[in-house]
Amino acid sequence: MASVTVSKEHLRKRIAVAAGREKADIVIKDGTIIDVFNGELLQGDVAIADGVFVGIGAYEGHTVIDAAGKYISPAFIDGHVHIESSMVVPAEFARVLLPHGVTTVITDPHEIANVAGARGIEFMLAASEGLPFDVHVMLPSCVPATSFENAGAVLTQADLDPFLSHPRVLGLAEVMDYPSVMNADEGMLDKLTATMAQNKQIDGHAAGLDVQAINVYRTAQIKTDHECVTVQEAKDRLQRGMYVMLRQGTAAKDLEALLPVVTERNSRRCLFVTDDKHLDELLREGSIDHHVRMVIERGLSAITAIQMASLNAAECFRLYDKGAIAPGFAADFLLLDDLEQVAIHQVFKNGRLVADRGRVVEDMLPPQSAEVAAKAEELTGSVRIQPLTKERFAIPVRNEKAHVIGIIPNKIVTEHLVIEVPTVQGEFVPSVERDLLKMAVIERHHLTGNVGLGIVKGLGLQKGAIASTVAHDSHNLIVAGTNDDDMLFAVKTIEGMQGGLVVVEDGKVLAALALPIAGLMSNQKAEVVCQGLDELEHALRTVGAPANFQLFLTLSFLALPVIPSLKLTDQGLFDVQQFTLLSGV
Repeated sequence: MASVTVSKEHLRKRIAVAAGREKADIVIKDGTIIDVFNGELLQGDVAIADGVFVGIGAYEGHTVIDAAGKYISPAFIDGHVHIESSMVVPAEFARVLLPHGVTTVITDPHEIANVAGARGIEFMLAASEGLPFDVHVMLPSCVPATSFENAGAVLTQADLDPFLSHPRVLGLAEVMDYPSVMNADEGMLDKLTATMAQNKQIDGHAAGLDVQAINVYRTAQIKTDHECVTVQEAKDRLQRGMYVMLRQGTAAKDLEALLPVVTERNSRRCLFVTDDKHLDELLREGSIDHHVRMVIERGLSAITAIQMASLNAAECFRLYDKGAIAPGFAADFLLLDDLEQVAIHQVFKNGRLVADRGRVVEDMLPPQSAEVAAKAEELTGSVRIQPLTKERFAIPVRNEKAHVIGIIPNKIVTEHLVIEVPTVQGEFVPSVERDLLKMAVIERHHLTGNVGLGIVKGLGLQKGAIASTVAHDSHNLIVAGTNDDDMLFAVKTIEGMQGGLVVVEDGKVLAALALPIAGLMSNQKAEVVCQGLDELEHALRTVGAPANFQLFLTLSFLALPVIPSLKLTDQGLFDVQQFTLLSGV
């Protein structure tokens, strides 16, 4: 539980205001209050003292907010997000999310930890300090995600111990190495028991796991899962006492499929998460506010949707001073012009206006400190690879059949196909007609020279190649293309940028976005990064990529060996169901 401390003087003042003996700092008048406890709407003045709600009733205040015609809603909480996936640093992330009513996030910095280890976690904590935006951290549990790949770091419990006492660290993040839990691996037990000893939370990552595996996870005190893709999976987890996180990100869009599991009887065990969402989508459609609008449009009551976006998430993570318009709760709230449309008029954090009509109040965000700038600089220069020639991309194929990664649009799970593929002199040749392309994962942390090779179906490129250093979770350099020359050129372009994303054709760069901080994040403003993403999208259309799913984010998950069914690491093709590397293709 995140501790809430208050001095005697502050408490004395709050009690006096609540009792009506003193004026409140702020009173919100004439608004309709969303009561997330009873699922009702109510009327009354809302009194705030020291950034905390202290009463609902009839109050006078030094400052009065006129909320006539508006709804007073608790601010929203994202229960599981990787800030690095937005490609901007925490302050810019806050600037993007605050206008969308999100004032609290639970983040897992395992992306940057996989590149830079403890230094990455230190950076994310330092860079999110002092913001008008609560960034709570769950410590990366699986760095690397498996032993079948090379990440930039290995984090043991000894590495995590110094962070457990940090006031914004809530526990252990998504435990994705199920075999280590099931087999009671010593290192995993160290992480689980150390977290339990601190009475902190443990998040799950139960992609494709059956009910017996969920029994194992719950026995290990793993409390949540954001990897459900079917109603039955969600119900299995709810039956065994888990919180179900309904995810709607950029690559994984599961909210609509999972919504039927939510009923009046179980909705309090459900909450919303984005997990991984690109900056352009955050700017244009929103964050958790987008979830709330989606489920209201599909028939869920607006109050239940807001409850899931606020109180449920707060209680899941034992943030007992968050998530409601009620005395004793932090005054993190929204004024809505329309309840059904979730039209956000203003956003308040601890009683202070932080966003007004879609824009952040700029002086709310402090300038970057010298300490944070220095920590960011330490994380540059992270792309270190052995010299490559295009011959390294040759894929021998026996009997003209090969294991092929089959993309499912808007999902991070893949199909494991075994099909005939085109060959010349015993080697695979890409075919745009059959949508069979070549891909490679190149180790970029330790100069090992590892190059994992595979074949992918469903990317849809008609020409050229794409490459990125965003490749979950080890974030090696991943490249896919229609020919070896462009693939090699894309790799060299990324190396020259020291991280980022690129689209190339015929030896020319069509678009590129540099991500110098660990190869994951930009040090530029959100609008600059968004423009770069737009240019990449335009370039993708130029090389014939489909527009019905986000290609770069989909590509990034093709390297994640804890999501079914077939993935590619720097050590080769990985069968997730069998949890083993395949020999050859």
